Amino acid sequence: MAHHILAIDQGTTSTRAIVYDGTGQVCGQAARDLTQRYPRPGWVEHDPEEIWQSACDVVRQAMGSAGPDRPLVAIGLTNQRETIVVWERATGRTVAPAIVWQDRRTADFCRERHSDEPWIRQRTGLVLDPYFSATKLQWLLAQDPDLRRRAEVGDLLCGTIDTFLIARLTGGKVHATDRSNASRTLMLDLERAEWDAELCSFFGVPRCMLPEIKPSSAHYGVAAGLDFLPDGIPLCGVAGDQQAALFGQCAFAAGEAKCTYGTGAFFLQHTGPQLTRSRHRLLTTVAASAAGPVQYALEGSVFVAGAAVQWLRDGLKLFTNAPAIERLAEQSDPQEPVLFVPGFVGLGAPHWVPGARGVLFGLTRNTAAADLGRATLEGVAFQVADLIDAAGLDAGAPLQSLRVDGGMARNAWFLQCQADILGLPICQSAHNEATALGAAFLAGLHVGVWPDLESLRKLQKDARVFEPALDAQRRAQRLALWRRAVQAVIAFYS
Repeated sequence: MAHHILAIDQGTTSTRAIVYDGTGQVCGQAARDLTQRYPRPGWVEHDPEEIWQSACDVVRQAMGSAGPDRPLVAIGLTNQRETIVVWERATGRTVAPAIVWQDRRTADFCRERHSDEPWIRQRTGLVLDPYFSATKLQWLLAQDPDLRRRAEVGDLLCGTIDTFLIARLTGGKVHATDRSNASRTLMLDLERAEWDAELCSFFGVPRCMLPEIKPSSAHYGVAAGLDFLPDGIPLCGVAGDQQAALFGQCAFAAGEAKCTYGTGAFFLQHTGPQLTRSRHRLLTTVAASAAGPVQYALEGSVFVAGAAVQWLRDGLKLFTNAPAIERLAEQSDPQEPVLFVPGFVGLGAPHWVPGARGVLFGLTRNTAAADLGRATLEGVAFQVADLIDAAGLDAGAPLQSLRVDGGMARNAWFLQCQADILGLPICQSAHNEATALGAAFLAGLHVGVWPDLESLRKLQKDARVFEPALDAQRRAQRLALWRRAVQAVIAFYS
């Protein structure tokens, strides 16, 4: 009987479940949108119970669409990273909203402790920014003395979304995370891949709250007490969404790279077992891997990518569905000098300006909706170019090509724009959901559906390659104009 693997992909704006067979093909899938909550400017929250219910619903639907003759041999899990949840050890009941990775409420905390950033960066590979989990957890415990007391006596547990879902899937028996998610918390010693006592103390997080750390491809327990899955199915692949996408793109070796365009845009370049510390304001992070030496990657994050398209759709009402932006951009007048820096929730790597906001440059009386559509897509592509330039400097060699996936990677106009701005071939993934596929690969490796990494490479196919068509001089001019715009935004908001 054929082997099948369930991948649960819990993202920022939706939860998805996909059933894969042994060739990596989709047999059944389902998705559900997630409510975004903005209780104050700069705050972003999710309801953890809604996250859990969405996972239950999509797994049930995906299994139904796959059919009864698709027995599962393993479960893989991937998740929005940095988002933090706190729950009761005894009951599993959550005690606060999930604070989302986009949330900026801890900007003052980070700014006041900026002098500590050098040693924190050396220890974690990260910058001291509201993006990361420990600052959010510090805020939660500082705001509520009762939560602080209960945390200190061991009554409360915490974790990123993977840890929360692992606990629910295993009937509360397992409190664990994988190395890739742990590396996004600001509490992991990057070299030892273990929780760091000094960092926990700095953020005021009791060590007893934190989960056990495991490799991404490992045994995490079994499904238990669920009405939508049989007991006993092993959960054995876990990774943060961007590391899962890197794995799903079969970028297993140093120098291979991908960019995933979702709510934000996330660039990762594999560096193998070599811990490469960025000198150009990128992050050093743990790549998803099986047991054995820790694997690393350089990462750059653009906080707003698909979210900018959603703003045009839902905020400005320029179109009714996201794919329509491709047709809109095609109609733009190339002589309209509109530049858009989409810093709605601050600028991420390599600038790290949490107080920045989105700015439009070059508006005229002739500026039309199509020009805003074009400028939005170009703004995302320019931000990714900044990341890749920094990675080339850190790695000592420029990229030769870039693998891409995610919602915006279905937009041919955008991918050609990205190729032109980078001067690199863009390889569009045949599997648009590379994140879920990566989780399935990690789980399947552990249970032997695939014997090794080479067997996964044989499954990979590129749907289409976009070659750059812009000459080097024009590319340099456009990048110089973009960088002037970014520096103006930084100057205004600093």
